[in-house]
Amino acid sequence: MASPPTLPISQSATNGGQSQPPIATPAFRSFITRLTSSVRQGLAQRRPWLELVDRSSLARPDSLTDAASRIRKNFSYFRVNYVTLLALVLALSLLSHPLSLLVLLGLLASWFFLYLFRPSDQPIVLFGRTFTDRETLGVLVVSTIVVVFLTSVGSLLISALLVGLAIVCTHGAFRVPEDLFLDDQEPANAGFLSFLGGAASSAAAAAAPAVAVRV
Repeated sequence: MASPPTLPISQSATNGGQSQPPIATPAFRSFITRLTSSVRQGLAQRRPWLELVDRSSLARPDSLTDAASRIRKNFSYFRVNYVTLLALVLALSLLSHPLSLLVLLGLLASWFFLYLFRPSDQPIVLFGRTFTDRETLGVLVVSTIVVVFLTSVGSLLISALLVGLAIVCTHGAFRVPEDLFLDDQEPANAGFLSFLGGAASSAAAAAAPAVAVRV
């Protein structure tokens, strides 16, 4: 009796659904690691929160000039604390509007995984059509404009920032800065600026190779 013919096994069949590697996970992990490290270094420079909310140091300013001077001095001293407050207000606003939060996260994820951290040798194929990098960038830019200016996401972000700035300015105007050690504010400023610079450089360093290839 003749043996049945052996069916050839293709390489694509053995690989199953793993024909394409993950989307730039090492670059994305490096970006998250650098950003997290920069944020931790910046938060380490914050002033004690009890010093920020000391009720005995609150007093009504004598004039608008006095209020502006207090805001300037308090912002120089509590810079990291104030930015943390702004971030908390923004986070609470987004958490209170889950739909806007999901839309914003989806937009950020699209930028990260469809353009910034997507290898240039892995084109986007949708409904049998291959999209070039320029077409992908155009779709992302248009989507960002629509989300920010034509939906409630943009107004929510602006409202949250305005509320946060109002809280910061009110505290800065009523917080008497005479008891603050303003002579050592330069190291704090340097630390905070290094936090911002580190976060920005992390994003640039992680995304620059992918963007440079596409330009």
